[in-house]
Amino acid sequence: MALESTLITHGFAAPLNLTVAREMEEVVRARGAQPLTIAVLGGQLKIGLTEAELHELANTPTARKCSTRDLGIAIAMGLTGSTTVAATMFVAARHGIRVFATGGIGGVHRGHPFDVSADLTELARSPVTVVCAGPKALLDLPLTLEHLETLGVPVIGYQTAELPAFYSRSSGLPLDICADSAAEVARIVRARRALGLPGGELVCVPVPAEAELPRDVAEAAIQEAQRRAEAASVRGAAATPFMLAEIARLTDGASVRANRALLLNNARVAAEIALALAEPSPS
Repeated sequence: MALESTLITHGFAAPLNLTVAREMEEVVRARGAQPLTIAVLGGQLKIGLTEAELHELANTPTARKCSTRDLGIAIAMGLTGSTTVAATMFVAARHGIRVFATGGIGGVHRGHPFDVSADLTELARSPVTVVCAGPKALLDLPLTLEHLETLGVPVIGYQTAELPAFYSRSSGLPLDICADSAAEVARIVRARRALGLPGGELVCVPVPAEAELPRDVAEAAIQEAQRRAEAASVRGAAATPFMLAEIARLTDGASVRANRALLLNNARVAAEIALALAEPSPS
């Protein structure tokens, strides 16, 4: 199963970035699956990083954040870069990797309904099952859910009937598909593949209760971080890292602890789904 690498270059500060990457791989191995962290190193696409390569990526501050549009550029120019959800899905699908664990997906940005992450487009065309804790909480969650529906991407609540809101277990947005086990997710995936339906599935797993950031606390921090970003004229690619750092400060590190916990939990669930898909199909 695949793991993305943007969390290493843009998700956590050193040395926590390398620690979390190692922890996710260990969680997957402990469940009996094989973790393959994907990245571009010196213009070479790598599917499954060695310990030395993980260390190299974690200590390359100039690493490019690569979505699908950036992969060819990074390879042609000999760059080092991490892969986003979209890029990781693209690579995984073309190398027969069926399951992928991440933290949160991109989506529709607040106040900018035409600013839509390539993650959603890739979900609609790459046959990979993506396990996450919902869209990133910085986004417009209702519009993101609507966009996924338009694209024909099934959003499956894992042991929940409500869309998780990344840091928080609930968003107030109901889901009409719920799976209680990895085996049930695998049945849905097999049925979709048998029908020849395009794209993948989004499996949304709530952050563990003990690490949850209450919804009102998370929302207050997000709104204040957004205000600070606007006041500092921070826009474009720099906005998300800026806001994440502000949210961490505003919550005294609770957002970072929630992020770490949900990543490890998602890796565990994804490994169980990968193993369920590897089992022979029921006759």
